[in-house]
Amino acid sequence: MRTLKLMMMILIFVLALTSSQIISSANDINDNKGNNGNQKVTPGIEVLLNKKLKWLKNKRVGLITNPTGVASNLESNIDLLYDHPEVNLTALYGPEHGIRGNREAGEYVESYIDEKTGLPVYSLYGPTWKPTEEMLEDVDVLLFDIQDIGSNVYTYIYTLGFAMEAAAEHDKELIVLDRPNPIGGTKVEGPVRSEDAVSFMGRFMLPVRHGMTVGELAVMWNHEYSMGVDLKVAQMKGWKRTMHFEDTGLPWVMTSPNIPTRNTAYLYAGTELLDDTTLTTGLGTTRPFELVGAPWIDGEALAEEMNDRDIAGVTFRSAYFTPMFGKYEGEMVGGVQVHMDDPSQVDLVNLGLHLVDAMRDQNPEKFEMTSSYANLIGDTEVPDMIMNNEPVEDIIGSWREELDTWVEDVRNQYLMYPPYPSGSPPYKQDGILGILPLDLTAAPGQNIDLTVRGFNKHGEKLDIDPDSIEWDASNDIGYVENGTFYAEKEGQGRITATYDGYQASREAEVSATQVENIRHAVHSGYTRVVFDLNKSINNYDLIKHGDTLRLEVPYGDISGELNEDGDTIEISNSPSLSSIEYSQEEEMFVAVFNLKKEKVQFETPEFSSRLVIDIKHE
Repeated sequence: MRTLKLMMMILIFVLALTSSQIISSANDINDNKGNNGNQKVTPGIEVLLNKKLKWLKNKRVGLITNPTGVASNLESNIDLLYDHPEVNLTALYGPEHGIRGNREAGEYVESYIDEKTGLPVYSLYGPTWKPTEEMLEDVDVLLFDIQDIGSNVYTYIYTLGFAMEAAAEHDKELIVLDRPNPIGGTKVEGPVRSEDAVSFMGRFMLPVRHGMTVGELAVMWNHEYSMGVDLKVAQMKGWKRTMHFEDTGLPWVMTSPNIPTRNTAYLYAGTELLDDTTLTTGLGTTRPFELVGAPWIDGEALAEEMNDRDIAGVTFRSAYFTPMFGKYEGEMVGGVQVHMDDPSQVDLVNLGLHLVDAMRDQNPEKFEMTSSYANLIGDTEVPDMIMNNEPVEDIIGSWREELDTWVEDVRNQYLMYPPYPSGSPPYKQDGILGILPLDLTAAPGQNIDLTVRGFNKHGEKLDIDPDSIEWDASNDIGYVENGTFYAEKEGQGRITATYDGYQASREAEVSATQVENIRHAVHSGYTRVVFDLNKSINNYDLIKHGDTLRLEVPYGDISGELNEDGDTIEISNSPSLSSIEYSQEEEMFVAVFNLKKEKVQFETPEFSSRLVIDIKHE
């Protein structure tokens, strides 16, 4: 009996020891599981509500968001803020696809009243992309809380950029509630966008894959463009640059109708590079950006070719599919499904260009590319290189030096999350100085009033004495005196303001404003009139008088396709506009809109090198 007890005690001891070792080993695994573990990231919305509510004290709050704006328990940020007793939420703003995410890519999004809260919902993806003064009149601070997917052609980050511009111009605070970059924060790929390849989706100069969070982007833009925004970032807790979304422990909410899954988000920055060609990215299927091809593609041959190219992190399977809408709607399409094996290994731009290269080679006569492809990839030389069958490695090599310089000298200065690149310390909150206007253009002989605003590293507004600002204008384009820029000679230069150790710099262009063409299109809710210009301008006047609207562009000249003596453009199918009369009056371009009724509303969305006026039909 004593022997049996002794054996039982020994057995219990061994089991206890073994159990202890198992627990210890499990802890070691958890401590070292890295990217594959179920690590928990706290998003910026929760950091704000738990730690930073003082930022909103006694302030009227506007929220820029969409369905991805949720806490880790999937509760909507709108509900969290609206129901919070210490938050005064006064307005909502929706990007492309709207705050409910129910609009297709590029579809007009209107402004309306939210049924649940009674708050105004202003559209930032319709005629107006930047919040106007009227949209901001009941707001002291803007919150930005939207999940991005790490590509420079995904529009949400430019909604942020336009919001920052509005905050600078109307002296509002802006707080970014940071979220993970779902494709990680280590890899940076593609050409840095050229100024010759700029569209709405590429207003700020980024490579295809930037490897930054929205909070980091905001800080970088604020400094690099001398915007002078009163900016704060509610940083995430627990996020690391080596993480992909599956590592964060956060729930995935589809970021837009055609980005339904994490895999779609992982692939988008690569397979989106098939757009603006005769290839399809799989829109209209249940696997957009995973299924790619064209009706003339042999799927089996393409899968074999792509697998032979040995692209790290992905495998290709032959696939045939019929899109339900979009390109090749109702047609049988041959191609491949891209299967993600290891997202940390994939070079997405390399993947996208190899897919283009392989499918072009199958049938060069049927492969075509639109003029917009340069805007898609951000480099005007790449389309010709693709059409000339240059190796993918050579195409990528063509931008490598410029990309490396941008990464080291610009991007790496603004990183907030580890691990940090070698030699790049984490960004520390710093003071900021900004110059307004943000777009500084003038004609010779024209004067532009300048405004300087700034904040110290604690976010406190600088009390700037205008007489103490030191100004400099490079390249002899003009001079600054008493806060006014006097443009003298045509050319490009920089205007620099220095104050109390802070410095801001703004590119300036001095040239006559050339109105090169006038175009119009009638949409369901408005008539759009587009004046094509040789540069971006903000110095113009719109004067409403009775049943006319008069546009005046100082120092504007008629050029291009227009009649230099002036003319009348008849508009027959618009319910709000009958004609446009344009002419030259001394040193001014004038266009008179003859309206069909006196009471009309109009908006002026901002575009690069265009002046756009939308005349509402109601």
